Amino acid sequence: MIRRNTIPFGPQHPVLPEPIQLHLVMENEKIIQALPAVGYIHRGLEKIAEKKDYIQDVYLAERICGICSFMHSQNYCQGIEELMKVQIPDRAKYLRVIWAETHRIHSHLLILGLLADAFGFENLFMRLWKVREQILNIMEKTTGARVILGVCAIGGVKRDITPELSEYILRELEAVEKQLPELMDSLLKDYSVKQRLIGVGVLPKDKAHELGAVGPVARASGLRMDLRETGYAAYGDLDFKMVVGEAGDCYDRTMVRVKELYTSLDLIRAALKRMPQGPISVAVKGSPPADEVLARIEQPRGELNFYIRGNGTRNLERFRVRTPTFANLPALLHQLTGCELADVPVIAICIDPCVSCTER
Repeated sequence: MIRRNTIPFGPQHPVLPEPIQLHLVMENEKIIQALPAVGYIHRGLEKIAEKKDYIQDVYLAERICGICSFMHSQNYCQGIEELMKVQIPDRAKYLRVIWAETHRIHSHLLILGLLADAFGFENLFMRLWKVREQILNIMEKTTGARVILGVCAIGGVKRDITPELSEYILRELEAVEKQLPELMDSLLKDYSVKQRLIGVGVLPKDKAHELGAVGPVARASGLRMDLRETGYAAYGDLDFKMVVGEAGDCYDRTMVRVKELYTSLDLIRAALKRMPQGPISVAVKGSPPADEVLARIEQPRGELNFYIRGNGTRNLERFRVRTPTFANLPALLHQLTGCELADVPVIAICIDPCVSCTER
């Protein structure tokens, strides 16, 4: 006998880091449709941005999301710099890469830990977050803050990394890298973990393209999409290599994030080694012209878009944000259709959802 029910998943759930609700239409234990309900933490951020001047909006953009805060401020600054035809010093470009990649590492370790927690590996969860603390220590040592760094500015950055700090970063990165193999083997080679991840939440390559998936969700399905390949900031000088999967399931999405940890470690080392001497910022005067720009950057979760339109005053006429989690929601709904109820938490975590980013 088939029984059809609609049950809510969230907005309060042990697996969800932030509030989102999914209405799951089920036949027995199988999900036949998933519908999202958003809007629990809408902050009106885009309207606030119009009330502040374009300098103050740097700090506002940085607070769209705590986990990838530096990348929000970096993307905003790059947009304003393009709008105002500002060329930042080369050293500032390398410094931006260093702090962006430390954010990527701590974001990936955070979600991998939450994934371990989702299927009951509490010890692995705590060990992953212990390693993450070392990355947060690097950010604190170099900027004075652990999450909201406040160092990106229109025209460059506010802090420099001395040779002594550079040596400290390299030592910490080496210590982090030594701990990763054992932890990642537990995450990718354990039999029970494979049973929970392989073949679960499959998103084929053509469907990922059709639904507009971005970031590790798209790359795990075989789509070669990573804005770092465009060479913004200093990525064009750092031999960046994209990580791509094939199966498009939860296991490949996890694998992509694991391999990106090592990619980010290599990028930081290369940036520290090749970073030129010179100033870290240039003075910026005037106001954004009556023009528009679309700024794009690769966040830990995927492509982040900022649409910025000036009007010749210090206040922006429009500031529109599209975050990667918003882009990945249609893909999430597709992955949930046809799955078992027990797989919902793992599938939801594997897109690395950030509802704070999404709702703004």
